[in-house]
Amino acid sequence: MISANLSAIFYLISGVLFILALRGLSSPETSRQGNFFGILGMIIAITVTFLSIGNFSTGFITVLIFLLIGGLIGAFIAYKIPMTAMPELVAGFHSLVGLAAVFVAISAFLNPEAFNLGSPGNIKLGSLIEMSIGAAVGAITFSGSIIAFLKLQGIMSGSPITFKGQHPLNALILISIIILTYLLCSTQSSNLFWILLAVSFLIGFLLIIPIGGADMPVVISMLNSYSGWAAAGIGFTLENTALIITGALVGSSGAILSYIMCKGMNRSFFNVILGGFGAVEQSSSTANKEQKPVKSGNADDAAFLMKNASSVIIVPGYGMAVAQAQHALREMVDTLKKNDIKVSYAIHPVAGRMPGHMNVLLAEANVPYDIVLEMEELNEDFEKTQVSLVIGANDIVNPAALEDEGCPIYGMPVLEVWNADRTVIFKRSKKPGYAGIDNPLFYHERSRMLFGDASDSMSTLVSLVRNKS
Repeated sequence: MISANLSAIFYLISGVLFILALRGLSSPETSRQGNFFGILGMIIAITVTFLSIGNFSTGFITVLIFLLIGGLIGAFIAYKIPMTAMPELVAGFHSLVGLAAVFVAISAFLNPEAFNLGSPGNIKLGSLIEMSIGAAVGAITFSGSIIAFLKLQGIMSGSPITFKGQHPLNALILISIIILTYLLCSTQSSNLFWILLAVSFLIGFLLIIPIGGADMPVVISMLNSYSGWAAAGIGFTLENTALIITGALVGSSGAILSYIMCKGMNRSFFNVILGGFGAVEQSSSTANKEQKPVKSGNADDAAFLMKNASSVIIVPGYGMAVAQAQHALREMVDTLKKNDIKVSYAIHPVAGRMPGHMNVLLAEANVPYDIVLEMEELNEDFEKTQVSLVIGANDIVNPAALEDEGCPIYGMPVLEVWNADRTVIFKRSKKPGYAGIDNPLFYHERSRMLFGDASDSMSTLVSLVRNKS
């Protein structure tokens, strides 16, 4: 129904829209526009793909029906999912992208005639290589994303799971994948194809289980990259330009983001890829640290400190997301700013459970973008700040990252909130963060702990700040 030349033009247009989408998503101010460009580009790509088939057979109608069903399910899930569960949703969707790549590869291998790839046992070499790579990366993405989902959901422990000889085993399996791909291309044996898939699924599990919960944002970003490369590999197999462009954009942007996050956390990029990230055993100094008494405060104390401060830096964390306290927090900030108190938000690269988690929550509460700053922009300002307010954050404000060589997050840059004159910490309890380690900040002489639900505590604090204004 549509010529190949015209399809190429529309695929090019959709590719440009995808690039504009990524550019828009690079800034909170243009993120809505970026999402619009991405949606429009995908609509064009899907429409052109269907029109290029030109044969509205029963099978085509069946595919269309299932596409609509899947789209409606996805839209419903996205609409109903709370922001706190967004990381789990992203990990789950990444697994589906990987599984889709695997299913397409299986279909192409079993029935190559339908894809114009040759015949069983006589598949084009280039197509077989592309198919093998897409299937392997897709399988790794699927199984790795499942582990990430289980860790984020709390079904599996967020602590690194390690065993003796883990890294040599991973290296051996990765080498075997390369050998299996070579042998598959040489013999086109169906047995080798299934073994390749099984081994790829296995390495996906093994690469993610040694990664600690505090490092999950980087894992999500990396799995996003994997899903893109899997899609690109299958795009070559299907000779679909839009899929190649989209996969390459997702894969490269995810890899770049992962690299930036690793650099910001003082971690090795290659360790992320090889599954060694966060696989540091806790020393006795961290795991068995004596529990010291904390200095508890109340909302009146916090309100007094806020009202008498000239500057306040707020550090939001996952606890704020769980309590949905961002709206009450914005009200308090508005009140403080009316009284000429300088207020800023400090965002750690891995705050929350995925990249940009805190930024999205604050944008939802209409927090001005100009006071939401990254860690490197504000870390030195804590020494000149009267009050640092920590809301539901733990690992990203843990001094052990700078002091304890035996802890899993050692070497990770953290927000040095303890350098402020006073540090107020909103927490439900002294329970360790996602990394599972104790936080010396809770016992610091200048720290005050306010225990309870962050939303209730913030609402009380807002009322007290207003009454004292």
